[in-house]
Amino acid sequence: MIAKHEVVVIGAGQAGLSISWHLTRHGIDHIVLERDTIAHEWLDSRWDNFTLVTPNWQCVLPGYPYSGPDPDGFMKRDEVYAFVRGYADTFNAPVREGVSVTSVRQAADGGYDIDTSDGPLRANQVVVATSGYHEPIVPRYAEKLPPTVEQLHSVEYRSGAALPEGEVLVVGTGQSGAQIAEDLHLDGRKVHLVAGDAPRVARFYRGRDCVAWLQDMGHYDLPIEDQPGGLGKRENTNHYVTGRGGGRDIDLRQFAVEGMSLYGRLLDFDGATLRFAPTLAKSLDSADAVAESIKDSIDAYIARAGIDAPEEPRYVPVWRPEREVTTLDLTETGITSVVWSVGFRTDYRWLRVGVFDGEGHPCHNRGVTTAPGLFFLGLPWLHTWGSGRFAAIARDASFLADEIVGRVEELAATNDCLQVARMNIA
Repeated sequence: MIAKHEVVVIGAGQAGLSISWHLTRHGIDHIVLERDTIAHEWLDSRWDNFTLVTPNWQCVLPGYPYSGPDPDGFMKRDEVYAFVRGYADTFNAPVREGVSVTSVRQAADGGYDIDTSDGPLRANQVVVATSGYHEPIVPRYAEKLPPTVEQLHSVEYRSGAALPEGEVLVVGTGQSGAQIAEDLHLDGRKVHLVAGDAPRVARFYRGRDCVAWLQDMGHYDLPIEDQPGGLGKRENTNHYVTGRGGGRDIDLRQFAVEGMSLYGRLLDFDGATLRFAPTLAKSLDSADAVAESIKDSIDAYIARAGIDAPEEPRYVPVWRPEREVTTLDLTETGITSVVWSVGFRTDYRWLRVGVFDGEGHPCHNRGVTTAPGLFFLGLPWLHTWGSGRFAAIARDASFLADEIVGRVEELAATNDCLQVARMNIA
């Protein structure tokens, strides 16, 4: 006998638990399937000194706002795990841990057939809450590195102490790459950092966290279709900043002053020699320009609203590359480790429903797909800037819960009509 549920939720991180809270509240029969354990990504995929880059007051799950002693602080890795794991306990979330989903297919009756490591299931509706970060990207040319150099993706990095002695090359300056470079730098390791095109943002400006200003300005509420670039925003890299030590800027130029070596985009290897494009100065200038443009927006908001906020001098670059370094010999520099922080690929091969574009990304509107009863939750830019983080998951989950409840009621009404029709025929 195949078990049947109204809704099957795939993934028991903050997104899956958020929709489960709403479904529980509405009395909707559902189950949450998790291949590992609840919220395990927060422990398994973050380094030892990881901290959130958004302040604790933005951690608001449905019915579960942050209530700790430091709302303006930044939770560390273990604290975030405890926060999300504790959330599941507050409403006895119906999670089945250690169950992998191997296939989801549309059934002839309009529902979904689901194959799992614990046997088959049937569901009228499915919520995919597995985030959008599935397969760590490591460039193919990494195979050319000497076998004496240890390579790992940012998702595998834990601490400088866990790496071999010697200098470390970090490739990528998104949020993870920039923070891992900082972690190694603070640990006293000599770091070589390959800068990409990620933007940056100041931690504080004119007396407040920039996140607080942007929240008041409505930036986290603006739908993606109303953003400059529209749906293309989903391909953007997040701004780098840190919550470590109470929160501060990540200034790559200052790192250079303190001894970190910076390079432009990595092109290839030739034996033990790395080749870089001369893009460092442009990358640094572009990142600074984004940070300053955000300050411009904050200044304009303060002026419009007549807010009494302290004045603050603008950022002045503390370092510029005198020349672009385009080659680097691993052996001569003593680099023994490489940390790849160049992103992830999606992997929805198990989801055998035609709702994807040519690059394998799900097509949806606020998480609602063209396949009846199939939804996505927790993706970056699902609806707004905050969708992939704690800031807006509660709102996104509430919207999808209403969609699910409406579909349940619609199906019930249809079944009632069919039952009446059968009775009349009889």
